[in-house]
Amino acid sequence: MSRSKRRHKVRFPNPNGLPLAGILETPQGATHGFALFAPCFTCGKDVLAASRICRRLADHGIATLRLDFTGLGDSAGDFSETSFSSNVADLICAARFLRDEYQPADLLIGHSFGGAAVLAAAESIPEAKAVATVASPADPKHVLKQFGSALEIIQQEGQAEVQLSRRPFVIRKQFVDDVLGIQEGHIHKLGRPLLIYHSPIDQVVSIDEAADIYNRALHPKSFISLDDADHLLSERADALYVADTLAVWAQPHLKARSV
Repeated sequence: MSRSKRRHKVRFPNPNGLPLAGILETPQGATHGFALFAPCFTCGKDVLAASRICRRLADHGIATLRLDFTGLGDSAGDFSETSFSSNVADLICAARFLRDEYQPADLLIGHSFGGAAVLAAAESIPEAKAVATVASPADPKHVLKQFGSALEIIQQEGQAEVQLSRRPFVIRKQFVDDVLGIQEGHIHKLGRPLLIYHSPIDQVVSIDEAADIYNRALHPKSFISLDDADHLLSERADALYVADTLAVWAQPHLKARSV
């Protein structure tokens, strides 16, 4: 791996063989570990929170892969045909890519719905020694609140167009059925250190969700308040605060790598 190039565009297949796109941010100096980052619902790898956190982690010596889920950003596929379970499967494929092409992921990180996906995927990524969530719901079905009145149309007619982050997305009934069918229990069985970030003024995912995650998880577990941050960590300082504190917390769980 070239030391002069810090940002690597990568591609790897999803479970159906469609190419997923990712960016691997690597340190200029020594690499102390690897992380996998899952963006928020309908967000791509280039959303500000993801790019800022991952770049800052690289500054701390943690190579971090952020991806576009199937049907989003530069990844192939139809978003309307995806589900929470397919997001989880995409993460498992990303972890396999890191394991095969670079080094196994030491740390799993998820923002919002991506945090719920990371918590569910962790069981299938045993090499990861620690997990962190940012503004995440305890249950994936929390995302249904974003569909508003369209949820009834989806359930009756099979699909509907929903405005999410000021963009139109087609949501199908299979997505709704999938999140409603997820059985809780994976948080309690996480079996590794967990760090939870959340803002008490989050208007999208209530801080009560952070308390729910915390109460379901076994020790060791930690919580860090994001104080005045909004859900998307729009302020650069909030994203950097997450990355800086996360790098310190994760240090005991990282293995020095030679890449």
